Amino acid sequence: MKRNKLLTLGVVLLLACVALAAGCGSRTPETMPEVRLSEVVRSVFYAPQYVALTQGFFETEGLKISELTTAWGADKGAAALLSDTADIALFGPEAGIYVAAQGAENHFLAFAQLTAMDGSFFLSREPRPDFTWDDVRGKTIIGGRPGGVPQMIMEYVLKEHGIDPHADLEMVQNIQFNATAGAFQGGMGDFIQLFEPTASALERTGTAYIVASFGVEGGQVPYTVYHATQKYAQEHPDVLQKFTNAIYRGQLWVQNHSADEITDVIIEFFPDTDRADLVKSVERYKAQGTWAPTPVMSKAALDRLQTIMIDAGELAEPIPYETIVTTEFAEKTLRTVK
Repeated sequence: MKRNKLLTLGVVLLLACVALAAGCGSRTPETMPEVRLSEVVRSVFYAPQYVALTQGFFETEGLKISELTTAWGADKGAAALLSDTADIALFGPEAGIYVAAQGAENHFLAFAQLTAMDGSFFLSREPRPDFTWDDVRGKTIIGGRPGGVPQMIMEYVLKEHGIDPHADLEMVQNIQFNATAGAFQGGMGDFIQLFEPTASALERTGTAYIVASFGVEGGQVPYTVYHATQKYAQEHPDVLQKFTNAIYRGQLWVQNHSADEITDVIIEFFPDTDRADLVKSVERYKAQGTWAPTPVMSKAALDRLQTIMIDAGELAEPIPYETIVTTEFAEKTLRTVK
């Protein structure tokens, strides 16, 4: 009899635990909402995202990142959202602006900002300790995709220094993003625009030398932001909230940890990169304030980016901030995540 009572009590307790877990919203990884995430490129530039992944911040919020793909281009990341092969995508706001400008009904909403400036660097084939922007006159630069933020920021910086990017030099823009470093190593060009950790890797081997930072030169812009379609945002607001919370936890983590500590956490995403290159990359990004301190994207920052796009001839008129940005999730994150 005593054994039967203990067995009955055990069953009751088990059922109570199950009910309590369900009532409190506790979920196992198998029952968490799943998110297919697309990133525009693989770069140390996105360290807070990798921290959120490795430190379990998404699971803490009750989300499972079921798939992480690298699009290798904002246009391809936007296509992933439009074709429903990704739920959330990280890319520059310019792609969302272009889609909205074309009158798409289910255009994108930018809901969480990750980086606060350009993450690319300008490298020379030769050491130039006294580099000035006049050094690029008559030279060949391997740039980025026409209409992409990296290219537009570079053109903006060149113009600010009195250089016409279409008349004073030769600009190469027909090479795939992930092939530009190889082209430079193969002998093409005098200068190149690269992100980390590729920039540090080429510098270590003596292939190229960093002479300027487009983040420093270009100033504050909402360079890379998480997007979802309007339809997905309307149907899954809880997912976007949890996702934003997790990203903010990653942003806070990188603010409060050293380059060595950050490298230890994100190194699994860069298996073919020398650890010393990763540390140097993180140090550079931390020193110049590359990562946004919060996921809130300001109207002033977007206005500045759209001004640069209009100046580059890629946008006829600005798209209203409220049309393509929502700060609902990011503002709630700041109130609830500490």
